[in-house]
Order: sequence, then C-alpha cells, then structure tokens
Amino acid sequence: MTSETNMADKGERRQRFETWSGIELPNDFNPQNTDPLDYDRDLGAPGDFPFTRGIRRSMYRGRFWTMRQYAGYATAEESNARYKYLLSQGTTGLSVAFDLPTQIGLDSDDPLAAGEVGKVGVAIDSLEDMERLFDGIPLDQVSTSMTINATAAILLCLYIAVAKKQGVEPAKLRGTIQNDILKEYIARGTYIYPPEPSLRLITDTFAFCAREVPQWNTISISGYHIREAGATAVQEVAFTLANAITYTEAAIKAGLEVDEFAPRLSFFFNAHNNLLEEVAKFRAARRLWARTMRDRFGARDPRSMMLRFHTQTAGSTLTAQQPEVNVVRTTIQALAAVLGGTQSLHTNAMDEALALPTEDTARLALRTQQVIAYESGVADTVDPLAGSYAIEQLTNEIERRAVEYIEKIEAMGGMLRAIETGYVQREIQEAAYRYQLAVESGEQVVVGVNRFKIEEEKPIPTLRIDPEIERRQIERVRAVRARRDQIKTEAALAALEEAARTSENLLPRILDCVEAYATVGEISGRLRRVWGEYHEAVTI
Repeated sequence: MTSETNMADKGERRQRFETWSGIELPNDFNPQNTDPLDYDRDLGAPGDFPFTRGIRRSMYRGRFWTMRQYAGYATAEESNARYKYLLSQGTTGLSVAFDLPTQIGLDSDDPLAAGEVGKVGVAIDSLEDMERLFDGIPLDQVSTSMTINATAAILLCLYIAVAKKQGVEPAKLRGTIQNDILKEYIARGTYIYPPEPSLRLITDTFAFCAREVPQWNTISISGYHIREAGATAVQEVAFTLANAITYTEAAIKAGLEVDEFAPRLSFFFNAHNNLLEEVAKFRAARRLWARTMRDRFGARDPRSMMLRFHTQTAGSTLTAQQPEVNVVRTTIQALAAVLGGTQSLHTNAMDEALALPTEDTARLALRTQQVIAYESGVADTVDPLAGSYAIEQLTNEIERRAVEYIEKIEAMGGMLRAIETGYVQREIQEAAYRYQLAVESGEQVVVGVNRFKIEEEKPIPTLRIDPEIERRQIERVRAVRARRDQIKTEAALAALEEAARTSENLLPRILDCVEAYATVGEISGRLRRVWGEYHEAVTI
C-alpha cells in the first residue's frame, strides 16, 4: 500500500472546512467551483474603478503604508515622550489613545472619572494638556489619528488650536478623527448623546473641515470594534458599510454634495488570523464601497469611491498565556492587511493582553511592520494574490453576503432602526457565542490556551500606571480653571449652548470654547443640557 493511499484512508482533519464567517472551503478552488472572472468588471487595474486591487496604481512601490502605532497613556508628557520615541524608531504617523473620561466627556476631577484617569489612554482635559501632548512635534510635518468618537469635534478643535499656537494653518493639517458614533451604539458604548444630535456633530464636522481643514479625514468608519465584539469578517464589512451609508445620507440631508465630503471619508478595519479570508475581506469592502458610492449616491469624483482604510491587528486574538506567541499572530494579521492593500497599519504589542505596551514591546511591534515592508518582498508588486481562485472566490462570497446583510438592514428602515431594535447587536453576539463554543469544545484551536499549554508561565515585564498620576491630573485641570479668563470662558460656553439649540454649525463655537480654555467636560456638559444623554433601551 502506498503512502498516498494511507493518507487517503486516514481522511481529513475535519468533516467540514470553513472560514470564520462560515464560508465553506472546498478541497481546492478551481474553475469548476468558482465564479467566472470578468477582469474589467470585478477587478480592474490597481487605481481604477472598482478599486478591488487597490486605490493607487503603484501602491507600495510608490511609498509604504503609514506605520501608525497607536499610543497614549497616563499624562500628556508621558505620551509625548512615547510619540517622540516611536518617531525616532521609524513610525511614520501618530495615533492617539485617550482615556475613558476623555472619551465620554468627563473631566479628570469628575467623580465618575475616579480610577480611570490615564488608564487606557492619555487624559486630556483642556488646551493646556493638548499643548503638552504635542510639545516639540511640528503638526505640519506629521499626520495624526485620534481614536475619539463622542467628543471627536472637541478633540479636533483642540488639535487645531494647538496647531495655530505653533503657527500652522488648519489647511496644512493632515490626520483623522474616528468620529464614528454608530459603532459606539453597536459595540463599544462610549456614546454621550442620542443618535440624531450625534449625527449632527458629525455632519457639522464634515462641513467645517471641507472649508477649513481640507486635508483632514473627517471620520474613520470603524469595523474594528465591531469585529472585536465578536463579529465575523462578513459582518464587519456589512455593518461598517451600512454605517457609512447612514453617514453619507445624513450629510446629503444636511445639504452637502456627495463629492464635497466623500473624498475625506476613511475606514478602520480589523485584521484577524484567517489570512486568506482577511485579504479577501479588504478587497470585497473596497469593491462594494466603490459600487455603492457610484451607483447609489451618484458620486463622480473617483476619490469619493475609494475606500481608504487603516488597519489594526486583532486585540481580541491576543492571549495572556504564552504572550510571545502574540508576535506570530500579529505578523500574520499585519501581512493580511498589507496583502489586502491597507493605507496605514498598527501592529499590537505582544503584552497587550496583560497591560499597555512597554517601550520594548512597542518597538518590536513596529519592527514587525518594518520587516514586512523592507524584507518580505510582498510590497514590491501590487495585489500579488489577484487571480488566485481562492482569493477571488472568497472576495466574491464576502461581497455577496455583505450585500444580503445591507439589504436586510435597509428593509428594516436603515441602520439607526436596526441598532434601536437590537438586530445588529444580536447578530454580533450570536457570532461571538458560536466562536466561544468552538474554542471551548476544542474545534477552534487557540495555541497556548486550549492546546499546546505549558505548565509554568514565565512572567514578563509590564507597564504599570502610577496611581499618583490621577491626583496630579486633577490638580492640573483645577489650576487651569483657576487662572483662565472666566468671563471669556463662560461667554464662549453660553454661545455654544445657544447655538446647539439652532441649526448653526457648532465647530466654530467649540473652537472658541477650547481657545478660552474651557474643558472637555464643560463643553460636553453644555451640549448635554440641550440634547440629554443616550441610554440604551434594548434588552438583548
């Protein structure tokens, strides 16, 4: 009996092979089990509609993706030092993490902020903190991404105010605010106001930036957090683009022309372990968005049809057990993002399941990107997996299934209604539950967790936030309030509150407030007076 016969007799490892989205995988993809490929219709050249193969003709042959390492913790000074270190090590863009009080519009001395100041990001209370955060960093020479949503308009105005103090005109600023409130209602929870006024802040930002900050990406529509909550790759594409459709409709309803704001829309996706599915996911999202913008919204500017996206490797896949193995995971995930044509990338550090990254692990995470860029060769040709039967069929199938979700959401009355009824949240929870069952049964192997364990884990050094930081930050915000021009500050806050009761664009008013050293909590508080707070009513 031959060795081939022996292998056949043993059968396959599983009865069914499928991706994490439930797409069944044949033994091999071939012309008999894949869709016919129309190159011009379905792919096109890189840089051409429908942008399946990438948004630029030369992609990374022209320049690499932006290596944008997400960082921020404790105080502005400590985060500033980390940014300068990352820049010295070759990172090509900054990405700011804010603490929870900043994200939900609370000052550091608010009783509800107790115990959270500086813990998962940097504490920013006023313009003084923002000045410290970017001290010595010329804002006309770097691009900055800020992961902030409910208070995004405030943080953008703080950034503009710092730039003006540096002598940099807003028109020269480059960067992104996440500003994606819908996914907060779906998956994350750092919302403040009800959906309608929240959407108003977003469309006000679109309009303001189109006039004043034309190089700024006004939103980063995020599938990342949807995926972290347990969504599949298909759900990540579908729900992210359904959110993007809602923002586009809101902006048009507010009186903006699609080609006026759409070129500055950007996206934020997750990169998971299933390499082929992830590459196909990025390509499918790009094609589906191009068709949506052209055929549904009548966009004519090719830039309006280009899905430009940042990628972060999957935090939810990191394990506290054998954390060194996380380096392998993030390498696979980063490779998927590059093969999928990302515009910028953050690679998680190996210790992030345990704590915020240390300087050493942050450097190693950056080096992962640099090895892929400079040593792997995958950046030397555009969309190198194009034409693969597996990749093209997975791209088609992910697009098909995402369209089915979007059509179902439209039939419900749109994404806001789907969120209000809990449909989206339930779909994600069910997917997360199925995955957890697979892990617990051993069907889904997680190396070091349910297989290949070791008896004794060696501790690794982790970053700890000094509790004294909270006390010092509280003293700072109180000192700012004590020495500012109170009459000027109160006048700016009163004008903002009054404007919130009208249809006036609020960004100029918010900018006046931050330049008068009003705090993030005070500005948010005035808007709370007018709009109230959102409380989820859905029982899942």
